[in-house]
Amino acid sequence: MGLSVQGVAPDQLDTLVTVLDLVRSGGARTRPELARRSGLGRTVVSQRLGQLEAAGLVTEGDLGVSTGGRAPRELRFQADAGVLLVASLGATGFDAGVSDLSGRQIAHRSCTWDIATGPEASLSRVEELFDELLAERDAPAVWGVGLGVPGPVEFASGRPVAPPIMPGWDGYPVRDRLAARYDAPTFVDNEVNVMALGEYRAGRGAGAPDLVLVKIGTGIGAGLVSGGRLHRGAQGSAGDIGHIGLTGSVPGAEQVVCRCGNVGCLEALVGGAALARDATTAAREGRGEHLVARLAHAGEIAPDDIARAAELGDPVAVELLSRAGRLVGDTVAAVVNFFNPSMILLGGRVGASGDLLLASVRQQVYRRSLPLATRDLEIVRTSLGERSGPTGAGFMVIDELFGRDLLARWIPHGSPAGMPGLRPHAAAGA
Repeated sequence: MGLSVQGVAPDQLDTLVTVLDLVRSGGARTRPELARRSGLGRTVVSQRLGQLEAAGLVTEGDLGVSTGGRAPRELRFQADAGVLLVASLGATGFDAGVSDLSGRQIAHRSCTWDIATGPEASLSRVEELFDELLAERDAPAVWGVGLGVPGPVEFASGRPVAPPIMPGWDGYPVRDRLAARYDAPTFVDNEVNVMALGEYRAGRGAGAPDLVLVKIGTGIGAGLVSGGRLHRGAQGSAGDIGHIGLTGSVPGAEQVVCRCGNVGCLEALVGGAALARDATTAAREGRGEHLVARLAHAGEIAPDDIARAAELGDPVAVELLSRAGRLVGDTVAAVVNFFNPSMILLGGRVGASGDLLLASVRQQVYRRSLPLATRDLEIVRTSLGERSGPTGAGFMVIDELFGRDLLARWIPHGSPAGMPGLRPHAAAGA
């Protein structure tokens, strides 16, 4: 039995991951339980636990319940052995936090920010917030960094690729910068993907292994979880429904230019920026009393203002949100017919704005999708709100660090802290 390059024998690695997963998930709380659940012998279980204890990942605690004979000690996953720095950037702000190794957020902060400021200034602000959060507590070593950004990301390299709303970010080495800054493995993905992962692991999507999260904010995008795994696609651009063209089905769509350079995209018609544009035009023409009043008072109209105006009965705001719901619902119906999820989650500042939009999306999806596809389909709002992105970013890092590939490469060193070059060997296609 020879050792691999990383110092873990190949035949040990699978059993090591199995034992760790059972303890982390709470599926096994004692050594006898672990042996029963894993099918491994007591000697192998003891050896693997020894490796995990040496890495500070598992410890034995209080005595458990006896089933005859001496009571066994309970096994505990040491979630506080290290911390993760997590953030999710949107077009107009970002959320950052610190998570433990179980994915639980132990600190959270929101910040208004314009992603179009560029990568240097934006990441410097993220780093400032990370440093503040770390300084507020006597935190253990940083084991990993997770980041979501509002554009397509090549997961294998951690670089945005031609992101429409992120000028200056194309090809920027986001992963390499943060990995060097915090001397820890770093992983970068699309923000809607990490939102979907957060809701699936710790939010309303828990127990729904096939779900679609649709974020309607400044832009529109979708994150897909299939069979309990995040689906990124071959290059990391799966779920980009905001740039599905609606020319030919929506009058005048061919006249609306999207930030991606095409015309008639869903995002260009009913994304948050589009809603604000159309509401501002209406208010300048004197239509919609609440919108007119808001424009006069603030000098601009934001998507949140449209939702509030609709709640007050402003007819223009009601029509704008109803139309947005219909067009998003038509697009999501196509996804439902193709993918057959069990749950659709609406998130983002516009997506979570009120009942009117949700009702319009539901109506169109149920009307345009096949009966079998909608028989048990739930269409609801996200439950974690602004925390869904950072939460999912944490689970993204956890999945990578405790996965078979990377675990073998860092566990002989005790922890991944100080090993910033750790990364998947190839892009994750599922």
